[in-house]
Amino acid sequence: MDHSFQYLHYTPCTFHKYQKLPVNISIRYANSSKDRNRKTASQPPTLPLYHQTTAYTMEAKMTNRLKRLFGEEEDEDEQQEEENYSNHPDEEEHRQRQESNQSSPSSASQSSSSTSSGAAGAAASSSSSSGSSSRSSSSNRSRSSGSGSGSGSEREADEDDTGEVISHSNNDYNNNNSSGYHQNEEDDDDYKDLFGSDNEDYAKTLSKSRFPVPVLPPIRNTNHQTRGGFARGRWQNDRGAGILPRPGPYPPRQNYGYGSKFFNGHRDERFVSELKFAKSEETLARKCIAFQEPCELACFSRVEGGDVYFDDRSLRLFKRLITEDVGADLNQGFDTFTEKKDLGSQGFGDLLASIRNKNLPLDRMHFVTYRNNLNKIMATAYLRNEAWEMGVHKRKGVVYLDVHKLPERPQSVLDRRRCYWGYCFESLATEDPRRSDGEGIHHVDANVEYCSVVKTKLGAHRVLMGAEMDCCDSTDDGRRFYVELKTSRELEYHTEEKYEREKLLKFWIQSFLAGVPYIVVGFRDDAGRLVRTERLRTKDITHRVKMKNYWQGGVCLAFADEVLCWLYGTVKENEDYILQFTPHSARLELLQAQSCPDAITDHVQQLNSSTIP
Repeated sequence: MDHSFQYLHYTPCTFHKYQKLPVNISIRYANSSKDRNRKTASQPPTLPLYHQTTAYTMEAKMTNRLKRLFGEEEDEDEQQEEENYSNHPDEEEHRQRQESNQSSPSSASQSSSSTSSGAAGAAASSSSSSGSSSRSSSSNRSRSSGSGSGSGSEREADEDDTGEVISHSNNDYNNNNSSGYHQNEEDDDDYKDLFGSDNEDYAKTLSKSRFPVPVLPPIRNTNHQTRGGFARGRWQNDRGAGILPRPGPYPPRQNYGYGSKFFNGHRDERFVSELKFAKSEETLARKCIAFQEPCELACFSRVEGGDVYFDDRSLRLFKRLITEDVGADLNQGFDTFTEKKDLGSQGFGDLLASIRNKNLPLDRMHFVTYRNNLNKIMATAYLRNEAWEMGVHKRKGVVYLDVHKLPERPQSVLDRRRCYWGYCFESLATEDPRRSDGEGIHHVDANVEYCSVVKTKLGAHRVLMGAEMDCCDSTDDGRRFYVELKTSRELEYHTEEKYEREKLLKFWIQSFLAGVPYIVVGFRDDAGRLVRTERLRTKDITHRVKMKNYWQGGVCLAFADEVLCWLYGTVKENEDYILQFTPHSARLELLQAQSCPDAITDHVQQLNSSTIP
């Protein structure tokens, strides 16, 4: 039966008068005579005699204090049982047998005398705790006089069998004093409190140092740039190059610290202002930006040859039985395909001409643009891996946004073929009166288009926008609505996420801005064969991606509102600018432009001439 206690013991130390020292005490009681008479193996040598005596005396006092602390009174029966156990004849015979086996005659005589004295003391002592402690100390003294490992094993066996108290201390606090409790009076000066009032050296110490505070030399850097600015990557401490060369065989980076990546590096001479993307997605999501439903005000059509008519002759009708064409080859007619030409500012001129043709007032408009420019601005809230730019020109309070096409790498034959698959699907999904039943697709001209001019309001800004429409359909009551046609590679488990993050975002922005309610997507394989079709409702796309937390339509609107507010308040009247975005950067830059497109200049002149009476 084992009982373990732990309490705090105060011992003298060098700097403090008392120190808390945890001591673990284990009490083991023998259960039978067999346990008391069992033989144990040899144990390591024991401590010196005076250490054992002191430790055993301390253990007995600790045990009595713990019993008094927990309310355990020493009964006379327990004390009597202890005396009977300590004077047991078997124990006396066992001790005499161990003493006779010792090698040294002197140690044997000493142990026998100590044993006899211990026995006499045990017979004469009363049931008090002082008597038990004296018996323990005398028996400890007799066992510690033995030499070698044999005496250590005998001590271990006796302590285990007789139920004596075993003490284990975490610190060897007996190295300084033999007793552990008392200290010499002559050592009182060594244990005095260093921070007490009786310490004259401490009391006379000044609270303030007589030495002056050191002052660091000034930094000799004349750049006065913040971290990440002009001096990034150079010697910002103005101490020159380091002593050691650059580690490794790698050459130093050229022009590091300059360019659009660093906000205060060498800017373009045309730089006017910038808009940093400082607001997070959570901040933009909390903004509620109103968007007015688009209302169509005008339209125009471009036919083969490039002629423009202000009607809907180029508008095609959606073929509802598109599912019957699943399995069709989208490569048919590629040899006779006419690619789209870059009209530059001429395309913007056709939009302005349609506005003048309908005499649409612009005095209350803030922006006039193609839908493509707003697509770029809204998509930048999430997609920042594509560079773009547009012209910005403010005339009579109206900001005209002109489309700029950036130079692209030369397209391969496969790139041109994939581009054609989209035009071929548009021809396949629309009714063509010139094509008979069963006739294949041929002579596809990408320049033929129909454009709708709609008015809307994003936040506080009124926008007049031109948007190309693929086809239209009508309801049972004859109301016409537009349908957007798109193509995409057949989805797989590892491409579905990218499709929903990027492509569905672009599909939704393009259809939402122009008020297109439906999108029909044709999925094809790598060979260009139509696999299946899917019809999407524009308003359902946001619910589809909202559950997966890919993107939010409200964030795109809030981001576009931030850009339009900054842009309209920054540009000045009768001045020309370029708004550009660099991939993987967190800002938009507004640069000064040298000229204004002729289409905008002619448009403004015609508006001025029409207002003159």
